[in-house]
Amino acid sequence: MNRVDTGDTPDAGLSAADHVLGPPEARLTLVEYGDYECPACIQAEPLVRHLVDTEGHRLRFVFRHYPLVEVHPHAELAAEAAEAAAAQGKFWPMHHLLFAQRQHLDAAALAGYAETVGLDMLRYHGEMNDRIYTQRVQEHRRAGDRSGLRATPTFFLNDAVVDVSFGFEKLTEAVHTALKGR
Repeated sequence: MNRVDTGDTPDAGLSAADHVLGPPEARLTLVEYGDYECPACIQAEPLVRHLVDTEGHRLRFVFRHYPLVEVHPHAELAAEAAEAAAAQGKFWPMHHLLFAQRQHLDAAALAGYAETVGLDMLRYHGEMNDRIYTQRVQEHRRAGDRSGLRATPTFFLNDAVVDVSFGFEKLTEAVHTALKGR
């Protein structure tokens, strides 16, 4: 993972709390604020993976947690489980697995996913019981609030919001247009 700490905009403000795929010198940075229980985020996941896979060195992808706890009661705990996996070097396998599970994100299910990705389960249970990743998840949420977020998923491409409210093809178009223009 490549991490940079340079400011407070969605792209320039990358920090050690961010999860990054792709090289720091990539031409584009795509930041997603997402929620593991959000149906639209679940739908967007395969497209985002495809963009990351096909654009390779030209695109850097950043995922930030934005659990909408008011409507998704397990989203914050799922985000904390992803952070527990990150602490053991397995954020991306856990991230992908959480988005693959459409309904089951309670504590028992999350522990099963942690075991599936090969986490040290004694450490996982200790960290989850102590809720040591709550603050990190809430930091992501506050950064989203400062950026004016209201819904998930929200995407920023090089600091500009990409409106996907009329379909995720807008995200693909924005990436391809930005790559052609550079």
